[in-house]
Amino acid sequence: MVVGLNVQRIRREQTLSQEELSFRSGFTRSYLSGLEAGRRNATILSLAKIASALGASVEDLIRQPAKATAVRNKPASTQVTEKRKSGS
Repeated sequence: MVVGLNVQRIRREQTLSQEELSFRSGFTRSYLSGLEAGRRNATILSLAKIASALGASVEDLIRQPAKATAVRNKPASTQVTEKRKSGS
């Protein structure tokens, strides 16, 4: 799931469509859509090709986002309290 979210985030930051990434990487748009949605798993070779097409590193694609990790590690009651304080 993390890989798909990272691919999607990086692709959107570069304002690329899935179709454009498909052309650049050699994978079908359907495969990329499944990957971004967490329905498909990528091999290390696939990750290398996608990373290259995005001008990113494989590490960029597999890295757990720092914010999501910090929130997930806190107890749920702390998360709710923090949201109330911030007005979210």
